[in-house]
Amino acid sequence: MSSNKNALIRYKTLDKCLKNKYKQYSLEDLMEECSEALFEFEGKESFVSRRTVQLDLQNMRSEKFGYEAPIEVYERKFYRYSDPDYSIHQISVTENDLKTMNNAVQILKQFKDFSMFKDMNGVIQKLENSIHSTHQKSIIHLDKNDQLRGLEYIDVLYESILNKKVLRILYKSFKAREANYMTVHPQLLKEYNNRWFLICFTKNNILNLALDRIEEILADEKTVYIDKDFNADRYFGEVIGATVSDTQRPQNVIFLVTHKHAPYVKTKPFHHSQVILEDNEKGVLFKICVQLNFELERMILGMGEFITVISPKKLKKNIVRSLKLANENYTGKEMDNLK
Repeated sequence: MSSNKNALIRYKTLDKCLKNKYKQYSLEDLMEECSEALFEFEGKESFVSRRTVQLDLQNMRSEKFGYEAPIEVYERKFYRYSDPDYSIHQISVTENDLKTMNNAVQILKQFKDFSMFKDMNGVIQKLENSIHSTHQKSIIHLDKNDQLRGLEYIDVLYESILNKKVLRILYKSFKAREANYMTVHPQLLKEYNNRWFLICFTKNNILNLALDRIEEILADEKTVYIDKDFNADRYFGEVIGATVSDTQRPQNVIFLVTHKHAPYVKTKPFHHSQVILEDNEKGVLFKICVQLNFELERMILGMGEFITVISPKKLKKNIVRSLKLANENYTGKEMDNLK
């Protein structure tokens, strides 16, 4: 059970004890009650320490979670609420709070069939009941594809990163003839263009593994986990997409976009480094500073005839080759036979 769930169970147990008017609870009694509550939920022995309960009481008294519970010590030994009608489950919320929570519920409902959020179904239902949800139709739609291969691995990978666990992964890249096992230290889950990737550390290298190429995941209990203190913003800061090279330096990419489509590129930049160099009769000249990778080429090709790469030469050559091959797909005898 996650530490967050443990804490919620303890808070709920402490709340029940502190509002009990017919029994006195010392710190040791509260420790015992919390331990029994965790045993009931987890099915195994759980000892809650004195320090844990003291910190829980301190958190409940503070504004940290919005409780500000009126907890007092009487007879120098026993704990209770100074307000007998108080409960952490009766915290008042404003009408604006209800509207904000209701909007959040509508967004969460879009994830309830996604494997990573399967445990959220009950929580979402409780939220709807608690905040008197209006069951309004969703006014925000998030793009997702539930049929993607590899989504079944998100849960175990997420837990491995969270709990710093080493994994043995059977992986087959698109170029490989057969799958191979590798020992990895998971650092981050990355989503790009409706595809998921695992960023992991292995043999002094950072690897980017597509989840749809994973065939099996096994736990490696013998290897000590290496935490790289991974900074996603820094790692992906010089690329478009998820493909990062350890050896390539970012380059200035200059491209011309027709006036008709320039507003789309202005309002949704290719990259955070994007700047406008010139606006002339041919169109708008943009510059970005990124590594050259597959995702950059796909983005440029996606704009078809509305974009022209000016530099660097290598990227321009790759785009020309791709467009030439694409044109050949629509010309020649093969296409004549389809008519």
